[in-house]
Amino acid sequence: MKELWNFNRAVNILSSELDLLRKISEAQNSVRQAAMNREWTDFDEKTIEVNRLGGEFTVLDQERADLFSCLNDGSRRRTAEDLPFTSLIEGLPEDERKELLALYRVLRLETHKMKALNETFLAYLNDAKILASAYISTVCPSRGGKLYTNKGKTISPDLRSIVINNHF
Repeated sequence: MKELWNFNRAVNILSSELDLLRKISEAQNSVRQAAMNREWTDFDEKTIEVNRLGGEFTVLDQERADLFSCLNDGSRRRTAEDLPFTSLIEGLPEDERKELLALYRVLRLETHKMKALNETFLAYLNDAKILASAYISTVCPSRGGKLYTNKGKTISPDLRSIVINNHF
């Protein structure tokens, strides 16, 4: 069912998305710090928190899409998700358009900052994974790049979670 346009609800949804995005950013920063400090319990807890907040953000984003879809007049052949935000709000009064556009710009800026930080963090994790894999291959060349469980079964060398037993 198509919703009716409600400016105050739109402002509330965009503001809530922005607040939630900032909470996600803080939680992701905690995840990065936990990984850098090798605090794996904190890492797991913060990752769960990021996923929970991400779920909340998805729900809000769907509410936003549903609300803004009523601004898409029938002459446009595309859905509201396909149209640029500015095209969707162009028919609104100027004061409403300015306020929504300001909120949307801040939301996009925060999203782009978070994306850049996440890409940097993923590059760090990938480099650490490659380094660990190279280290294991160098230390134990007879394994041929294979990793084994403590029961002796071969496992995938993706290094998602690996513990090195340094007691001989």
